[in-house]
Amino acid sequence: MIITVTLNASVDKAYTISGSVEPGSVMRVIGCRNSAGGKGLNVARVASLCKVPVKATGIVGGYNGDYLLELLEHDGVAHDFFHVDGETRSCINILTEDNTSTEFLEPGFEVTEAEQREFLNFFRNVIQEGSIVTISGSVPVGFGKGIYADLIKIAKKANKLVLLDTSGEYLKAALAAKPDLVKPNREELEDLFGCKIDSIGDVKIWAQKLHDMGIKYVLISLGSDGAVLVCDEGVYHGKPGKIKAVNTVGCGDSMVASYAAALEMNKASKDCLSYAVAVSAANALSIRTGYFEQENLETILDGVTVSRI
Repeated sequence: MIITVTLNASVDKAYTISGSVEPGSVMRVIGCRNSAGGKGLNVARVASLCKVPVKATGIVGGYNGDYLLELLEHDGVAHDFFHVDGETRSCINILTEDNTSTEFLEPGFEVTEAEQREFLNFFRNVIQEGSIVTISGSVPVGFGKGIYADLIKIAKKANKLVLLDTSGEYLKAALAAKPDLVKPNREELEDLFGCKIDSIGDVKIWAQKLHDMGIKYVLISLGSDGAVLVCDEGVYHGKPGKIKAVNTVGCGDSMVASYAAALEMNKASKDCLSYAVAVSAANALSIRTGYFEQENLETILDGVTVSRI
């Protein structure tokens, strides 16, 4: 089973509008979709669509938290969340007819020191039934920069594979705990090393540095260029065929989910990469965040190329 962790969950609202966003004006919404949001919950939905057992966990609070759990129930995603006194945040994604996306992300509640201690005990228990733990996204106010390192250490002590998808100081602090996989995108890799990446060759150089730190799988998501994987077997570039993207929000989460699912299915590293690239691209064809149609996946998977670099 895959256990997905979302510390800073949200109720996501996707607004579709005609025309473009015009500051200072009244914008009429022509379509609205609510979903249980936060990167880890996108991972949970996609992993479920990949037909592997999955359970979502993390932190929720208040009326919004209760609504978020109802949305997960509607999606058929098993869950077990830690509850705090604060109110779960809402996040808004405005989609225009030309497929541009504008996001407004609330910061979320503050977690007290007592709640943090209780959550760590809760986390030790909730991960027991899983074999893979994915940790994704941002962190609520109150937690220190080392919270993900703490979670990784707990999970690895329990002999779980740990996949991490975060950025900035939280990623830097977590590397010393050696998660089994990290998935920065190009910009996050540049930020991590203070470098400039202009080519696939540059991606290989800096991703290899992460692998040399003891990260077994380094997966760099590259948008329409697919992804680069550095692992013990070598360095590979997986790329989908050309598609017409509808909504790219959640593509990185879909890549984490499908790579985790492929590991759960005991696929070889190259096959994990191919599958993850295809699922990520299939997500881009759906207006829904953290979702794909099986027929799209099958078509895209046939066109994915994986080459050693």
